[in-house]
Amino acid sequence: MKKLVLSAALALSLVSLSQAQIATPAASPAATVAQTVGLAKVTVDYSRPALKGRKMFSDQVPYGKVWRTGANMITKLTVSDEVMINNQKLAAGSYGIYTIPNANEWTIILNKDANAFGAFAYKQENDVMRFTVKPVRLATPAEFFTIDFTDFTPTTANLAMRWENTQVSIPVKHDPDARIMAQIQEQTAKPDANMGIYFAAADYYYQTNRDMKQALEWANKVVDKDKQYWTYYLRAKIAAKMGDCKAARTDAQQGLALAQKAGDDAYIKNHQQILSDCKM
Repeated sequence: MKKLVLSAALALSLVSLSQAQIATPAASPAATVAQTVGLAKVTVDYSRPALKGRKMFSDQVPYGKVWRTGANMITKLTVSDEVMINNQKLAAGSYGIYTIPNANEWTIILNKDANAFGAFAYKQENDVMRFTVKPVRLATPAEFFTIDFTDFTPTTANLAMRWENTQVSIPVKHDPDARIMAQIQEQTAKPDANMGIYFAAADYYYQTNRDMKQALEWANKVVDKDKQYWTYYLRAKIAAKMGDCKAARTDAQQGLALAQKAGDDAYIKNHQQILSDCKM
Protein backbone atom coordinates (compact mmCIF):
# COMPACT_ATOMS: atom_id res chain seq x y z
CA MET A 1 0.00 0.00 0.00
CA LYS A 2 2.85 2.33 0.87
CA LYS A 3 4.48 1.65 -2.52
CA LEU A 4 1.23 2.47 -4.32
CA VAL A 5 0.97 5.79 -2.49
CA LEU A 6 4.57 6.65 -3.36
CA SER A 7 4.03 5.70 -7.01
CA ALA A 8 0.91 7.83 -7.21
CA ALA A 9 2.71 10.76 -5.62
CA LEU A 10 5.63 10.39 -8.05
CA ALA A 11 3.29 10.24 -11.04
CA LEU A 12 1.44 13.36 -9.86
CA SER A 13 4.74 15.13 -9.35
CA LEU A 14 5.91 14.25 -12.89
CA VAL A 15 2.62 15.46 -14.40
CA SER A 16 2.90 18.76 -12.52
CA LEU A 17 6.50 19.15 -13.65
CA SER A 18 5.60 18.52 -17.29
CA GLN A 19 2.89 21.17 -17.14
CA ALA A 20 5.08 23.80 -15.47
CA GLN A 21 6.51 26.43 -17.81
CA ILE A 22 8.99 29.21 -17.22
CA ALA A 23 9.17 31.90 -19.89
CA THR A 24 12.74 32.94 -20.72
CA PRO A 25 14.16 34.96 -23.63
CA ALA A 26 14.76 32.84 -26.72
CA ALA A 27 18.36 32.21 -27.70
CA SER A 28 17.43 33.09 -31.30
CA PRO A 29 14.34 35.33 -31.05
CA ALA A 30 11.83 35.36 -33.88
CA ALA A 31 11.55 38.51 -35.97
CA THR A 32 9.48 39.84 -38.85
CA VAL A 33 10.43 42.64 -41.22
CA ALA A 34 8.09 43.95 -43.92
CA GLN A 35 8.39 46.59 -46.61
CA THR A 36 6.24 47.83 -49.47
CA VAL A 37 8.23 47.85 -52.70
CA GLY A 38 6.29 49.48 -55.51
CA LEU A 39 2.82 48.20 -54.66
CA ALA A 40 3.98 44.78 -53.41
CA LYS A 41 4.32 43.92 -49.74
CA VAL A 42 7.50 41.95 -49.06
CA THR A 43 7.67 40.18 -45.68
CA VAL A 44 10.49 38.15 -44.12
CA ASP A 45 10.01 35.93 -41.06
CA TYR A 46 13.23 34.69 -39.49
CA SER A 47 15.11 33.95 -36.26
CA ARG A 48 18.07 35.95 -34.96
CA PRO A 49 20.94 33.90 -33.54
CA ALA A 50 23.81 35.70 -31.77
CA LEU A 51 27.55 35.30 -32.14
CA LYS A 52 28.22 34.90 -28.39
CA GLY A 53 31.96 34.94 -29.01
CA ARG A 54 31.82 32.25 -31.67
CA LYS A 55 33.18 32.35 -35.21
CA MET A 56 30.31 31.83 -37.63
CA PHE A 57 31.14 31.76 -41.32
CA SER A 58 33.56 28.97 -42.25
CA ASP A 59 33.13 27.47 -38.75
CA GLN A 60 29.69 27.27 -37.09
CA VAL A 61 28.21 27.99 -40.53
CA PRO A 62 30.46 25.97 -42.88
CA TYR A 63 31.37 27.30 -46.29
CA GLY A 64 29.93 25.43 -49.24
CA LYS A 65 26.97 23.91 -47.37
CA VAL A 66 23.27 24.77 -47.49
CA TRP A 67 22.31 26.98 -44.53
CA ARG A 68 18.85 27.70 -43.18
CA THR A 69 19.77 31.42 -43.18
CA GLY A 70 19.22 32.06 -39.50
CA ALA A 71 18.10 29.66 -36.79
CA ASN A 72 15.18 27.39 -35.96
CA MET A 73 12.63 27.44 -38.81
CA ILE A 74 13.95 28.33 -42.22
CA THR A 75 13.78 32.01 -43.10
CA LYS A 76 10.54 32.67 -45.02
CA LEU A 77 9.99 35.25 -47.75
CA THR A 78 6.41 36.22 -48.62
CA VAL A 79 5.47 38.52 -51.52
CA SER A 80 1.94 39.79 -52.13
CA ASP A 81 2.43 40.32 -55.87
CA GLU A 82 4.74 39.08 -58.58
CA VAL A 83 8.09 40.79 -58.07
CA MET A 84 11.53 40.72 -59.63
CA ILE A 85 14.24 39.14 -57.49
CA ASN A 86 17.71 39.71 -58.94
CA ASN A 87 15.97 40.45 -62.30
CA GLN A 88 14.06 37.15 -62.22
CA LYS A 89 10.27 36.92 -61.89
CA LEU A 90 8.95 35.52 -58.62
CA ALA A 91 5.23 34.77 -58.33
CA ALA A 92 3.21 35.92 -55.33
CA GLY A 93 3.48 33.45 -52.45
CA SER A 94 5.79 32.21 -49.69
CA TYR A 95 9.26 30.76 -50.16
CA GLY A 96 12.06 29.43 -48.01
CA ILE A 97 15.36 31.30 -48.21
CA TYR A 98 18.34 28.96 -48.15
CA THR A 99 21.87 30.17 -48.71
CA ILE A 100 25.27 28.65 -49.41
CA PRO A 101 27.88 30.99 -47.91
CA ASN A 102 31.42 31.14 -49.26
CA ALA A 103 34.26 33.57 -48.71
CA ASN A 104 33.87 35.42 -52.02
CA GLU A 105 30.39 34.46 -53.20
CA TRP A 106 27.05 33.43 -51.71
CA THR A 107 24.43 31.35 -53.47
CA ILE A 108 20.90 32.54 -52.71
CA ILE A 109 18.19 29.89 -53.03
CA LEU A 110 14.42 30.42 -53.03
CA ASN A 111 12.65 27.14 -52.42
CA LYS A 112 9.01 26.04 -52.48
CA ASP A 113 9.31 24.68 -48.92
CA ALA A 114 8.76 27.72 -46.71
CA ASN A 115 8.03 25.85 -43.46
CA ALA A 116 11.01 23.53 -42.90
CA PHE A 117 12.91 23.35 -39.62
CA GLY A 118 16.52 23.90 -40.53
CA ALA A 119 18.14 22.67 -43.74
CA PHE A 120 17.85 18.98 -42.91
CA ALA A 121 14.98 18.33 -45.32
CA TYR A 122 16.22 20.65 -48.09
CA LYS A 123 15.44 19.33 -51.57
CA GLN A 124 17.08 21.01 -54.53
CA GLU A 125 14.28 19.85 -56.85
CA ASN A 126 11.99 22.28 -55.00
CA ASP A 127 14.16 25.29 -55.83
CA VAL A 128 12.33 28.13 -57.57
CA MET A 129 15.46 30.11 -58.33
CA ARG A 130 19.17 30.29 -57.57
CA PHE A 131 21.61 33.13 -58.07
CA THR A 132 24.88 34.38 -56.62
CA VAL A 133 25.76 37.63 -54.87
CA LYS A 134 29.01 39.07 -53.62
CA PRO A 135 29.42 39.52 -49.86
CA VAL A 136 30.78 42.78 -48.48
CA ARG A 137 32.76 43.20 -45.28
CA LEU A 138 31.10 45.19 -42.50
CA ALA A 139 33.03 47.95 -40.77
CA THR A 140 31.24 47.12 -37.51
CA PRO A 141 30.49 43.46 -36.70
CA ALA A 142 26.83 42.48 -36.28
CA GLU A 143 26.30 40.48 -33.08
CA PHE A 144 22.82 39.29 -34.08
CA PHE A 145 21.85 37.95 -37.47
CA THR A 146 19.82 40.77 -39.04
CA ILE A 147 17.64 41.10 -42.13
CA ASP A 148 16.27 44.46 -43.26
CA PHE A 149 15.56 46.57 -46.33
CA THR A 150 17.99 49.19 -47.67
CA ASP A 151 18.61 51.43 -50.71
CA PHE A 152 15.01 52.36 -51.37
CA THR A 153 13.50 53.86 -54.50
CA PRO A 154 9.76 54.04 -55.26
CA THR A 155 9.99 50.67 -57.03
CA THR A 156 13.11 48.93 -55.69
CA ALA A 157 14.91 47.94 -52.49
CA ASN A 158 17.64 45.61 -51.35
CA LEU A 159 16.92 42.83 -48.91
CA ALA A 160 20.09 42.92 -46.81
CA MET A 161 21.30 40.10 -44.55
CA ARG A 162 24.21 40.72 -42.21
CA TRP A 163 25.98 38.86 -39.46
CA GLU A 164 29.45 38.85 -38.00
CA ASN A 165 31.59 40.78 -40.53
CA THR A 166 29.54 39.92 -43.62
CA GLN A 167 26.60 41.43 -45.49
CA VAL A 168 24.88 40.22 -48.65
CA SER A 169 22.06 42.01 -50.48
CA ILE A 170 19.25 40.72 -52.69
CA PRO A 171 17.72 43.16 -55.23
CA VAL A 172 13.91 43.35 -55.11
CA LYS A 173 11.81 45.25 -57.65
CA HIS A 174 8.11 45.80 -58.23
CA ASP A 175 7.24 48.27 -60.97
CA PRO A 176 3.48 48.92 -60.90
CA ASP A 177 3.51 51.54 -63.67
CA ALA A 178 1.36 49.56 -66.12
CA ARG A 179 -1.20 48.81 -63.41
CA ILE A 180 -1.30 52.44 -62.27
CA MET A 181 -1.70 53.75 -65.81
CA ALA A 182 -4.57 51.34 -66.43
CA GLN A 183 -6.24 52.53 -63.23
CA ILE A 184 -5.78 56.18 -64.20
CA GLN A 185 -7.32 55.62 -67.61
CA GLU A 186 -10.24 53.74 -66.14
CA GLN A 187 -10.94 56.01 -63.17
CA THR A 188 -10.53 59.39 -64.87
CA ALA A 189 -12.88 58.31 -67.66
CA LYS A 190 -15.74 57.81 -65.23
CA PRO A 191 -18.34 60.61 -65.21
CA ASP A 192 -18.37 60.58 -61.40
CA ALA A 193 -14.58 60.72 -60.98
CA ASN A 194 -13.83 62.64 -57.79
CA MET A 195 -11.17 65.17 -56.85
CA GLY A 196 -8.98 62.50 -55.25
CA ILE A 197 -8.77 60.59 -58.53
CA TYR A 198 -7.83 63.68 -60.53
CA PHE A 199 -5.30 64.72 -57.88
CA ALA A 200 -3.60 61.30 -57.87
CA ALA A 201 -3.60 61.13 -61.68
CA ALA A 202 -2.13 64.62 -62.09
CA ASP A 203 0.53 64.02 -59.46
CA TYR A 204 1.54 60.66 -60.97
CA TYR A 205 1.93 62.25 -64.40
CA TYR A 206 4.03 64.98 -62.80
CA GLN A 207 6.22 62.52 -60.88
CA THR A 208 6.80 60.30 -63.93
CA ASN A 209 7.32 63.17 -66.43
CA ARG A 210 4.37 62.31 -68.64
CA ASP A 211 1.96 64.55 -70.54
CA MET A 212 2.03 67.78 -68.53
CA LYS A 213 -0.89 69.26 -70.48
CA GLN A 214 -3.05 66.37 -69.37
CA ALA A 215 -1.73 66.68 -65.82
CA LEU A 216 -2.62 70.39 -65.84
CA GLU A 217 -6.12 69.63 -67.08
CA TRP A 218 -6.69 67.32 -64.13
CA ALA A 219 -5.08 69.82 -61.72
CA ASN A 220 -7.46 72.52 -62.96
CA LYS A 221 -10.40 70.30 -62.04
CA VAL A 222 -8.90 69.75 -58.58
CA VAL A 223 -8.40 73.47 -57.87
CA ASP A 224 -11.80 74.40 -59.29
CA LYS A 225 -13.37 71.93 -56.88
CA ASP A 226 -11.31 72.67 -53.76
CA LYS A 227 -9.03 75.66 -53.32
CA GLN A 228 -6.54 74.50 -50.69
CA TYR A 229 -2.83 75.17 -50.32
CA TRP A 230 -2.04 71.59 -51.36
CA THR A 231 -4.23 71.82 -54.48
CA TYR A 232 -2.66 75.14 -55.45
CA TYR A 233 0.75 73.55 -54.99
CA LEU A 234 -0.18 70.64 -57.28
CA ARG A 235 -1.10 73.02 -60.09
CA ALA A 236 1.81 75.38 -59.39
CA LYS A 237 4.47 72.67 -59.67
CA ILE A 238 2.96 71.36 -62.90
CA ALA A 239 2.88 74.87 -64.38
CA ALA A 240 6.50 75.42 -63.29
CA LYS A 241 7.59 72.19 -64.97
CA MET A 242 5.85 73.36 -68.15
CA GLY A 243 7.80 76.62 -67.99
CA ASP A 244 4.72 78.77 -67.24
CA CYS A 245 6.20 80.66 -64.33
CA LYS A 246 3.52 83.35 -64.36
CA ALA A 247 0.78 80.80 -63.64
CA ALA A 248 3.05 78.94 -61.20
CA ARG A 249 3.76 82.10 -59.20
CA THR A 250 0.08 83.04 -59.04
CA ASP A 251 -0.85 79.65 -57.60
CA ALA A 252 2.17 79.55 -55.31
CA GLN A 253 1.35 82.97 -53.85
CA GLN A 254 -2.23 81.94 -53.11
CA GLY A 255 -1.13 78.59 -51.74
CA LEU A 256 1.57 80.19 -49.60
CA ALA A 257 -0.91 82.52 -47.90
CA LEU A 258 -3.18 79.58 -47.05
CA ALA A 259 -0.27 77.43 -45.86
CA GLN A 260 0.98 80.23 -43.60
CA LYS A 261 -2.51 80.64 -42.16
CA ALA A 262 -2.66 76.89 -41.48
CA GLY A 263 0.88 76.84 -40.08
CA ASP A 264 1.96 74.01 -42.39
CA ASP A 265 5.73 74.47 -42.54
CA ALA A 266 6.29 71.82 -45.21
CA TYR A 267 3.91 73.41 -47.68
CA ILE A 268 5.16 76.90 -46.82
CA LYS A 269 8.59 75.77 -47.97
CA ASN A 270 7.13 74.05 -51.05
CA HIS A 271 5.43 77.22 -52.22
CA GLN A 272 8.44 79.37 -51.39
CA GLN A 273 10.62 77.05 -53.45
CA ILE A 274 8.41 77.52 -56.50
CA LEU A 275 8.47 81.30 -56.04
CA SER A 276 12.26 81.13 -55.75
CA ASP A 277 12.62 78.93 -58.84
CA CYS A 278 10.23 81.14 -60.80
CA LYS A 279 11.71 84.55 -60.06
CA MET A 280 10.50 87.10 -62.58
